[in-house]
Amino acid sequence: MHRRLLGRDALSASRRLRRHRGRPGGSSGWAPRRRRPRHAPEVGQAELQLLAGLVAGDVVGGRAPLPKSSPLSADSAPERGTAISRRLPSRRRSGCCHPLSPARRPRAAMWLLLALLQAAVLPARPCEAPAEAAVAVRALGARLLGLAMEPGPDADPGIYVGLRLGSDHDLSTEQRYLQRLQDAFQGRYGRSPHAASSPSHGHRHRNTDSMPETGRLALYLLGLRATCPPPDPAPQRFPVTWLKYYLEKDWAGTRHHGHPLTSYYQYGLGVLALCVHHKRVREEVIQRLLVAEKHQRFGHADGNTVDTEAVVALAFACLKKEKHIRARLAAELRAAVRRARARLVEAQSADGLIGNAFSTPMAMQVFIATDTCRTQPAYGRAMAALLQHLDSFTSAATMAQALLALNGRSYLGIASMQCQEELDTLTPIFLEPLPPGPRNMTVRLVVECPVPRCPQQLLYDSPVPAPAGASLLDLLRAAPPQGSQNFTFETQDTAYGPFLTSVQGMAVRPKEQHYWQLLSGLGTSLQMGVADYRPEDGNTVILRLSKW
Repeated sequence: MHRRLLGRDALSASRRLRRHRGRPGGSSGWAPRRRRPRHAPEVGQAELQLLAGLVAGDVVGGRAPLPKSSPLSADSAPERGTAISRRLPSRRRSGCCHPLSPARRPRAAMWLLLALLQAAVLPARPCEAPAEAAVAVRALGARLLGLAMEPGPDADPGIYVGLRLGSDHDLSTEQRYLQRLQDAFQGRYGRSPHAASSPSHGHRHRNTDSMPETGRLALYLLGLRATCPPPDPAPQRFPVTWLKYYLEKDWAGTRHHGHPLTSYYQYGLGVLALCVHHKRVREEVIQRLLVAEKHQRFGHADGNTVDTEAVVALAFACLKKEKHIRARLAAELRAAVRRARARLVEAQSADGLIGNAFSTPMAMQVFIATDTCRTQPAYGRAMAALLQHLDSFTSAATMAQALLALNGRSYLGIASMQCQEELDTLTPIFLEPLPPGPRNMTVRLVVECPVPRCPQQLLYDSPVPAPAGASLLDLLRAAPPQGSQNFTFETQDTAYGPFLTSVQGMAVRPKEQHYWQLLSGLGTSLQMGVADYRPEDGNTVILRLSKW
């Protein structure tokens, strides 16, 4: 019996050995088959010389030392790449590498040539801007870096996300900007909502009583997730709790007004941030967005819902991958993503923009996140249009949004980011201020308030002198008094830059779906924010308190 068993074992081993012979790796002795790497590194001069040496038979021992700067060297190979020694079939013998026989050198050279050709043809990120636009994209990133280095009242988490998802970095500046963010957000969200609402010295914490900061807090959490090396997770616990609290408080507005207290955009961004952090999102919360998407409730006064459609689609695309999502719900989420993607294609105009110049980058993220950027013609047209409108992105917040699409990245990709060596060669570009002199302009500024609670319909109508090239935000700051009343306004930071919240003492009321609409003298929407629109001499700008 033992002989029979031993005989069968020996026979099986013999058959396995015969089957193995002829494979790359040797005709005697077993060597496991290795998968080819999914992402090949870039090709350099050293690699081409090495390839020539392999073909000529000059490489000794099947391995050759590579300079550390070489993308194929073991010291600098990316996480999914492989060093030359992994590509070449070898056999261990006394702790040394078996030299390649002359018969095997052409086979090894062939595999290396295929890998090098693949690296030369395939881009690292297929959704990024074409190579001929690389200089313009890098310049936009350098401008964003310069704006991030300028002193300001509060750091913007959206700017940090744009810097982190770039192709090139200034790591020391990014670290300092992250510290500014942590100082601001940990001070406000460094304890639980319950503890914050408890009386302390006769006062309550202002966060529990004020309007939810759902969008900004969501962007802050996305920024933390994109940080390398990852920050200590312990301080993130309370911001996550606050975001969940804000989502519930935000949704409370639907019971009385039919929409979140902030907006569906901020609500969707909050759900997306929780998903990117792999936090469990209750099905009830998901169904709220699904119902709103099915009934197309993402409305604005100017009819542009592209940014909201896009961010909610990103949230759905993230959620459908989570393990705790039931199969039926995952199918609903997939269907919702397809519907949203189709509506984005329908919203594309003849010039290639999806909605307008500022909503186009967010729409492009949907095609990037769903891996349809190469198969959907609308994406290529949007990329071309975006490159033609780069001059429109003048504020740091909008630059950050544009750079995400130009670099082929999306918020959803943050969930699978892994830290690896990053280029640290980006240098800032600082825009010089306009020279003082006679280059001035005059713009007529009109403030209208047609809602019942306004004391009068016309709150302000006056010419405003300002330097040529000034933004609308600069114009508001320079607006002179009218009669005995000074011109006053307030803004709130958002993912798209400053948002006008109050003019002449009349504040927006999200519960009543009111907002300050920016119009030209002809009554058409400006499609830009106060920090981005730059009027020309003789123009008229109208600020009108409108209903969504």
